[in-house]
Amino acid sequence: MKKVLVLAAAMMAAVFSAKAEVEFAYDAGAEIVSAYIWRGQYNGGLSFQPDLEFGYDGEHTSFRAGVWANIGASDWTFRKDKGDGTEFTRFMPELDIVLSFSTYGLSVGANHYYYCDGSNFFSWQSPETLDANGNTSTTEVWAGYNFGELTPAGIYLNWYTTIAGQDLVYNENGDPKRAWSSYFEVGYDYTVENIGLTVGAVVGMSPWESPIYGNSKFAVTNISLKINKEWEFEHVTLDLFAQGSLNTDGLNKDNAVLWKEAGYDKLYNQKLNGVIGLGVWF
Repeated sequence: MKKVLVLAAAMMAAVFSAKAEVEFAYDAGAEIVSAYIWRGQYNGGLSFQPDLEFGYDGEHTSFRAGVWANIGASDWTFRKDKGDGTEFTRFMPELDIVLSFSTYGLSVGANHYYYCDGSNFFSWQSPETLDANGNTSTTEVWAGYNFGELTPAGIYLNWYTTIAGQDLVYNENGDPKRAWSSYFEVGYDYTVENIGLTVGAVVGMSPWESPIYGNSKFAVTNISLKINKEWEFEHVTLDLFAQGSLNTDGLNKDNAVLWKEAGYDKLYNQKLNGVIGLGVWF
């Protein structure tokens, strides 16, 4: 991991050194959403999602590092110890670390997902060790390209692959192996500048068996449409949006049975999802 960070730092230094004008930048804000929808999956109900990112911007190049969290209404869990009658409340939000580097439309990055459930923050062990200890965190890398001015609207492509953490499939003998869960999406954004309205569409798919996306083979897991309206003030931007998404793999009855047996029927019975949200950004 240290070698990766050193290499990334060297690349950024080389790119930014070629630009005379580089400035510090940050994005800070939060959203309240009626449901937590992630790549076509229903991950929870009413949620508060703070976001903080900082980095540097050049003329055609940028670097960002940040933290994102999801604090859902169901993340407060109340449990009772049957042994001595002790009662306690446990706070279990999601906490993510994000890194990204972009230049001339090409972007690369890494995301780390941690679910505050008491397991190790990083889970970079072998499949056998992960299967035994039950750690839930995952790490993914991604790459994408935004066609920008080459197209009449904002067409972009992104590919994500999980490289570490609780991402296991099992062979016929029950032995665990890494699934390399992946997700590919094609997106299109169109903005009406004079009224601050953006309409975005995404088609996303998981190309092979994945415990993260819940599919046993290639599946289109996300067809979504989002409408976003912004109001810009001197130091604050308000963001109101509505989004609908369809997970076509959720229509597979055999797949739904498997998820129900695993205890996730509430999540994966949601095939058609909708969310409205309000964000404040500084």
